[in-house]
Amino acid sequence: MPSAVEIVIADLRAIFALRLNAVVVYGRHAVGPAPAAPLHTLARVTELGMADLEACARRARSWQKNGIAVPLIVASDEFARALDAFPLEFGAILAAYRVVFGPDPFAGLAVQPADLRRACEVEARGFLLHLREGFIESEGVPTAVSRLVAASAPALRALIVNLSGLDGMADASPSEYVQAKLGGAHGRSIAAVMGLIDSAVASHDAARSFNEYLAAAEALVAYVDRWTPHP
Repeated sequence: MPSAVEIVIADLRAIFALRLNAVVVYGRHAVGPAPAAPLHTLARVTELGMADLEACARRARSWQKNGIAVPLIVASDEFARALDAFPLEFGAILAAYRVVFGPDPFAGLAVQPADLRRACEVEARGFLLHLREGFIESEGVPTAVSRLVAASAPALRALIVNLSGLDGMADASPSEYVQAKLGGAHGRSIAAVMGLIDSAVASHDAARSFNEYLAAAEALVAYVDRWTPHP
């Protein structure tokens, strides 16, 4: 039986023929076996039209059945030109990819620190605004505040992962990173929220510590707002 990679390459070659320049696998499958995860691919093509999208749409169900996520298809230099607009998303692709067809389409490409900082600030400010809005909607009821804190934990972790990448501290845990950049009190607050991802906490504990959590989120916004590249 052909592998998922072979299937997607064959399908894309059938659709685009000589217009298919390169195909890469990115994400978990790019760094090792990931049987439970869908295969994520990106294809660079010379031209992309409606007929191509329709041909891809006809294969979408087959791709899904074979554990293949819908390929991300970009035309010509579209990825390079959009790198400043999507530094987090495209930066994650650049961080872990494997070429499976054609030349390396990302040779010489890199996310600029200023673009990454701006994207992190947008993410941090959006997180803070939603956290405040969620608390108001909770009416201050401890159980509702607890649910809000627990629901926000994955987004907080994603934000800190991006910030730690900006600072070249990708190997640090979220609490270690925050403690290093903002101090121990904020680090302890972040560590408590991170603990909610894998375990539950009493509602009154989450509600009681919400003020400290909010202060840590505000400190993250202030930090990224003032961030400058290291010399």
